Amino acid sequence: MDGDALHSIGELARRTGLSVKTIRYYSDRGIVAPTARTPAGYRRYGPDAVARLALVRTLRELGLGLDTIRKVADRELPLPEVAAAHVEALEAQIRVLRLRQALLAAVAERRLTPEETDRMHQLARLTDDERRRLVADFLHAVFDGLALDGVARTMTPEVPEAPDPDPDRARAWAEWAALAQDPAFRAGLRRTLRDLAAERPRGGLPRRDFTAAVRALVAPALAAGLDPASPDADPVVAAITTEHARADGLLPRLRRLNDPRRDRYAELLAVINGWPAPESTGPALDWAAEAVRVRLA
Repeated sequence: MDGDALHSIGELARRTGLSVKTIRYYSDRGIVAPTARTPAGYRRYGPDAVARLALVRTLRELGLGLDTIRKVADRELPLPEVAAAHVEALEAQIRVLRLRQALLAAVAERRLTPEETDRMHQLARLTDDERRRLVADFLHAVFDGLALDGVARTMTPEVPEAPDPDPDRARAWAEWAALAQDPAFRAGLRRTLRDLAAERPRGGLPRRDFTAAVRALVAPALAAGLDPASPDADPVVAAITTEHARADGLLPRLRRLNDPRRDRYAELLAVINGWPAPESTGPALDWAAEAVRVRLA
């Protein structure tokens, strides 16, 4: 068969690997038009049909629509521009798929209820402006009127682009947003911050954060496996009491501070902001609370 010979649909099918039905469909859509017809009405295609169909098959596998493919094949649209547009569209689809993957992983790992899943999904889909307003509202709710600007900065999440291309950060953001809107969590955190502000003398050196102080004081006892009920724990309890330095109860404060949601907040914030994973305060607060309880019994 020489280069000028016309091809039947069957011959094109053998040369391209496409089915006769598919080639006929493309022909009916004007993507690969017949050059001539036989006296019996059968279509015949020119020598460029094989290359044209190869291009169509490639572009279809890359996800382009038939109307766009026809325009590219007819040189009505430059292929590089079409490819660039589809790259952008695919990137958006990939971001959405990563978000879905992140949220489904959160559902599986944290055993979320259908209501919690729906809430996280809605929060993850917020626009950039909506995310910024949510962060501002949370910070206002827990820090308003307290001179704790430095602390506020350490508790502020960066606002990632929406949808976030990083699945771990997308999942962390959605969970952070749900936690930040929890009224009980806000109220508990607000009380803790009020306590912290009250312990910072004006004009003098600020006292260290009580939770950080407890963790530092208890760390050697935990490392040594010291029983909180042991008399050897008395100096640690005395040091914690000195750090407390307030009239209200030490044990209720330790129990109030030992909220797993605070550790989770810190973990989520680290993922969102790209910070090192924080050390949990739970073990130190557990030990301290038990040591104080034993001595009050």
